[in-house]
Amino acid sequence: RKNGQAKAEKKASRIAAEGLCTVVVKDDTTAAVVEVNSETDFVAKNETFQSFVKAVAAQAVNSDAKDIDAFMAEAWNEDASKTVNDALVEKVAVIGENLKIRRFEKVVAEHGCVVSYVHGGGRIGVIVAGNGASDDAAKEALKNVAMQIAALNPQFICVDDVPAEFVAKEKEILTQQAMNDPKNASKPANIIEKMIDGRLNKEMKEICLVEQPYVKDGDLTVKKYIESVAKEVGAPITIKRMVRFETGEGLEKKEENFAEEVAKAAK
Repeated sequence: RKNGQAKAEKKASRIAAEGLCTVVVKDDTTAAVVEVNSETDFVAKNETFQSFVKAVAAQAVNSDAKDIDAFMAEAWNEDASKTVNDALVEKVAVIGENLKIRRFEKVVAEHGCVVSYVHGGGRIGVIVAGNGASDDAAKEALKNVAMQIAALNPQFICVDDVPAEFVAKEKEILTQQAMNDPKNASKPANIIEKMIDGRLNKEMKEICLVEQPYVKDGDLTVKKYIESVAKEVGAPITIKRMVRFETGEGLEKKEENFAEEVAKAAK
């Protein structure tokens, strides 16, 4: 373990922005999504690394940890004599790259079910929790919604979920854009205000899941699609929560120069 820790410390400063996201679902009511990072996409395709990511997700779905520090200090599910951090350090020593368990999120559906969707072999991991119906038709509908979330990355479920500060900030940006546009110089203030409100409403529809056009049928919004399925199954379906992880989002990416790497290898 000391040897592994020493190797991990040497690699700790190296950028790890590749890797995988994966999801584990338990009893159709509980799910956890995790992101584990590696330095290269090559390692992300490694079977040893992939097995480790699955084990981390299995740990997360049974965890009561409130943050990543508490999670890393938990007893490892495959060997209680180690912590999650110990298991990570061992994998760094075995694989030879800096690895990082970046984040996890656990979702529990108290009055319905959870579904998951993993896209691109682990590039994106999504959980959707629904209230109401939990039969196969409802699960299929929620799975379709999870695919929608993966594709269009909505920030909120519905307009009511959008914080007032967010709306105010977006309106401020749109107002500044309108004021700086020479085409609007001669327009009355009330017309400009209506134009800004129209753009803001359009933006809200783009960032709110249930207002988005449904990817499998552009004539429907997601809201209308869910309502149609609920009518078919004879029970309500509402989207209670969504989580979307994308590997490496917000992280500094390592700049690869393969020509230089080959030249160094040749020397």
